[in-house]
Amino acid sequence: MIQLFKMAFRDLGRNRRRSFFSSLALGMGLALLLLMAAFIRGEMNGAMDLTIRLQSGHLQIRAQSYDESKTSLKWQDLIENPETVAGQITALPPVIAATPRLFASGIVSIRDESAGVRVFGIDPLSEANAPYRAGLMSGEFLTAGDREGLLIGQPLAEKLGLKAGDQVSLSVNTSNGDVAEQPFTIRGVYSTQTNGFDSVTVFLPLAKAQAIAQAENHASTIFVLLKDRAQTEAVAAALQSSNYKVLTWTKMNEIIIQTEELANSYMSIFYLIVLAITATVIVNTLIMSVFERTREIGILTAIGMKGRRIMAMFLAESTLLAVGGILMGLVLGFLVVAYFTKYGFYIGNMGVTMLFGNTIYAELTLEDTVRLTILTFVITLLAGFYPAMLAARMEPVEALRAGQ
Repeated sequence: MIQLFKMAFRDLGRNRRRSFFSSLALGMGLALLLLMAAFIRGEMNGAMDLTIRLQSGHLQIRAQSYDESKTSLKWQDLIENPETVAGQITALPPVIAATPRLFASGIVSIRDESAGVRVFGIDPLSEANAPYRAGLMSGEFLTAGDREGLLIGQPLAEKLGLKAGDQVSLSVNTSNGDVAEQPFTIRGVYSTQTNGFDSVTVFLPLAKAQAIAQAENHASTIFVLLKDRAQTEAVAAALQSSNYKVLTWTKMNEIIIQTEELANSYMSIFYLIVLAITATVIVNTLIMSVFERTREIGILTAIGMKGRRIMAMFLAESTLLAVGGILMGLVLGFLVVAYFTKYGFYIGNMGVTMLFGNTIYAELTLEDTVRLTILTFVITLLAGFYPAMLAARMEPVEALRAGQ
């Protein structure tokens, strides 16, 4: 076996430039696959993390009849005395924060411009608001007793030409089906680097949101963040009640999960296409080697070398090409992925409904690396079978004549 690899290494060295560029082509294919896998995983994980932190939480407690798609404000669809319920949930050890939130539909208008928004009534002191507090671009954050202030997203502020301190008119749907309108002062402008969220969401203190929406002492949901995502099902089971429904992050984010599964399916096809293209380079290299060494193959066959040993010799060459290409691919892939892991790839506002960040950061896992490395190695070996069989089936006399 060692002798075969020595012979294969010597044969590849006869045309070093061709062998090097064949391995390089394979390496670039593997590097591309690593980068794509890292982008897909980074995009999906980033979208899920953003959605959990900004919108869904790990758990939400809602009234049995609450319909999120209609943003219902009817009292029978809301949670009564939400602070009491949130306090009981907060007492559980796995819980970081449990806070009431009231959702309502509204319109922000100034002069002759307006924009539809989703109003979030929040408890400004809750730890669950850390992403909005950390993303404050100008002005100040809300306070619990503020009756005239709101927080607005940077994309919406830029669209309407607003800044902290400006006054706007906010119209909100109420629990009895009417529309309440009131002037508000923009206390601050925030950015979570997620255009899909920031461009449609304004924040009010919970007490003020309840007052303007006429939802006294009621909330749409109890937003719950946990210390560990893996504890979600256990906490959900502990919170089950006939009075409320408990929704987990997997239930609330089914679209993202299904999108990830679909993306992985399509990417598997893309992986095979890229590897098939790079494998043709290996096939061409070995076929050229077979025809260049026709006389040599004839001599080896004439002196008694079996066809399976000749076949093994060419498979050894494809193995060396695969190993060299994989090593170059891992180095190139890690360098490119490391760059995009640190700096990301800016995509801006893509106009999608899911909460994708403005920048996608690559995220390469050991599982993806091993899987793609093995796949590359196997396909390269399979690509080497045809040239190896071509060499093994040569007749000694015909090979010697063809080599003259």
